[in-house]
Amino acid sequence: MTVQVKESENTWGDACNKLGLPQLDLISYNLKHSPTDLIDQNLVKRYQALPLAQYGNVLTLAVADPCSQRGIDELRFHTGLLIDLVIVEKAALRQAIEHFTLASHNLKNDLDNLQEDAIQTTVEDTSPAWEEDIDGANDTPIVKAVNDILQDAIRTRTSDIHIEPYQCFCRIRFRQDGLLYEVARPPITLAGRLISRLKILAELDIAERRIPQDGRIKVRSTSGREIDFRISTLPTLWGEKVVLRLLDPAALKLGIEHLGFNSTQESAFRTALEKPQGLILVTGPTGSGKSVTLYSGLALLNEEKRNISTAEDPVEIHLDGINQVQISPRKGLTFATAMRAFLRQDPDVVMVGEIRDLDTADISIKAAQTGHLVLATLHTNSAVETLTRLRNMGIANFNLASSITLIIAQRLVRKLCEFCKTPVKNTRQLDKILGVVGRGSNCSQIFQANGCNRCRSGYSGRVGIYEVVPITEPISRIIIAGADSIKVADCVQTEGFKTLRQAALEQVMNGRISLMEANRLTGVTD
Repeated sequence: MTVQVKESENTWGDACNKLGLPQLDLISYNLKHSPTDLIDQNLVKRYQALPLAQYGNVLTLAVADPCSQRGIDELRFHTGLLIDLVIVEKAALRQAIEHFTLASHNLKNDLDNLQEDAIQTTVEDTSPAWEEDIDGANDTPIVKAVNDILQDAIRTRTSDIHIEPYQCFCRIRFRQDGLLYEVARPPITLAGRLISRLKILAELDIAERRIPQDGRIKVRSTSGREIDFRISTLPTLWGEKVVLRLLDPAALKLGIEHLGFNSTQESAFRTALEKPQGLILVTGPTGSGKSVTLYSGLALLNEEKRNISTAEDPVEIHLDGINQVQISPRKGLTFATAMRAFLRQDPDVVMVGEIRDLDTADISIKAAQTGHLVLATLHTNSAVETLTRLRNMGIANFNLASSITLIIAQRLVRKLCEFCKTPVKNTRQLDKILGVVGRGSNCSQIFQANGCNRCRSGYSGRVGIYEVVPITEPISRIIIAGADSIKVADCVQTEGFKTLRQAALEQVMNGRISLMEANRLTGVTD
């Protein structure tokens, strides 16, 4: 790895030149492979010196104050290496050190302390394992370790936490921007105690390990926000696996204008919501943002003159003014049961968390045909496949054509980091994009991921990709005629509605996502 430096004409650059030291733009430097484990994290923070690279017995350090000889001498003694200095801006250095030490330092120390504590207190005992977990779940190292896991997840904008026990180790992974990354690997001896602590917080039965359990945990973040964690346990071969979904209402921007629709798509969604009746379907895989789209629509409709009821599993966001029902199949409260009850409660708008079976689909269709606006989700890959799925459930073609007003298929895709994305000099790739989107585009440059200390592998955040299909008269006629999905897709294209692939490539042309990410999203290999 080569440390690249740049010249500067400002006062800071002049000072660096006088000292005879190179300077570095730390914001654009990729710290992914920096040897941060060479120096104790406390020393890194105390002396504000971040290791960048090691070449043989020479360690390159990024510092803002090269005159701190005491700190440099201590770091040289601590590492046993010769020290080369590179000057960086103070604010950028502080941010980089916080990014690379705060996220994992507390958790790593607490897991180490927990492991030492477990070794020191190990005794021969014939009591059941769950009793040992009860005793261990309240000790200080366990409490701190679990707290750090939850706080780190909040701070790093994680959507899900996975705690997975295996034969010889336990793996903790965070899902960030749609992908899973390993953040810690504690010994398997600690897995049961970590999981028991989480189950106690969620008021679950820690003695029950044979069946799945679900619950919720409320945590106050360091910034004072209250975050809900939805917890799910699952018995596996080597113990219980736990997955926690972060639900942060304050971080969600509920509003159609925030979803990422283009002007045509947003107009179609608003038009469908303004109708007094009909069925609006939002489709996509798990984690594609369907619930946020539905909640945004409900927020627009949430007025005093409307009676709105929802059936959800689980209720992820609480909305004042809307009657939200938590589905509980074990107690006999299913989506179909809730829908039947809604229709006796004088509803104007009904939202179904998910259409899973014929019974729910049939009631939703009939409600949409009898003067109610119904919003629902379905797990399909595209708008056209939604019609095929409902047909396979047993819904007649004329019912589909007469009730469905709009279908939205969507995905969430990683955005390029604005600080480090770099242009791609590949005219062949650009020609391919223009061939799909259209030659009338003004696009002359696309970008790819690079990586810096402000992002993860060149990506930061996510953006929605949408396929919005209003059921127009020509599409309705071809549905009634029983046309297959290929003919329906051709009709949708003729009507001028964009596919997910076209929508993704438009984002590539706008410089928001990479072509590699668009291909991953749409299943295309280049």
